[in-house]
Amino acid sequence: MGQTCGCQAGILGVDKDEVTLTKTPVSTVGGNEPLTASTGTESVADILEQELDPTIQEWIGLVEKEPDLIRIPLNFEERTGHLPRLLRDVIARLRLDKGSKAPVSVSASHHGVLRRKQGYTAAMVVDESRILQVCIFSTLHRNERRVIFSKLLPDVVTIADEVDAQLKQQVLCFLPVESPGRGTKN
Repeated sequence: MGQTCGCQAGILGVDKDEVTLTKTPVSTVGGNEPLTASTGTESVADILEQELDPTIQEWIGLVEKEPDLIRIPLNFEERTGHLPRLLRDVIARLRLDKGSKAPVSVSASHHGVLRRKQGYTAAMVVDESRILQVCIFSTLHRNERRVIFSKLLPDVVTIADEVDAQLKQQVLCFLPVESPGRGTKN
């Protein structure tokens, strides 16, 4: 006589001579659709390029909820004008051949200088960059069925690296010039 055991992945049937597993679909968190392998055919770069405006709209929506950021009164263009260029730099980086050296983002340098003139603090520049990463990843999540899944994780790493490199460039242009070897001594 066989035994049956219920588990999250399905029903495990155990018999004296045979073990069988019947799989049941697992729903996504908060969703009703079963998890399936991605059948996407588009690159992350293509999706981000096509979703540029919705990504910017999501970004401005999140920025407008940050009290520290909105205390600097800027119109839509002043607040978002840099984003198409920064996002295009991310897209260009995604399209580089593997092993190619990524160029320094001139757009990020200009953005750092601009934000300093507008009265931002370094922490505010970091917040904007963090929100940009959230919006990029949110865009990819909304379009996950379109993505070539096997390339998703390497592209996520590239995106994070590029946005962080842009942030570094913004901060370097934001802060006063430091001379090499300058630091605190204990």
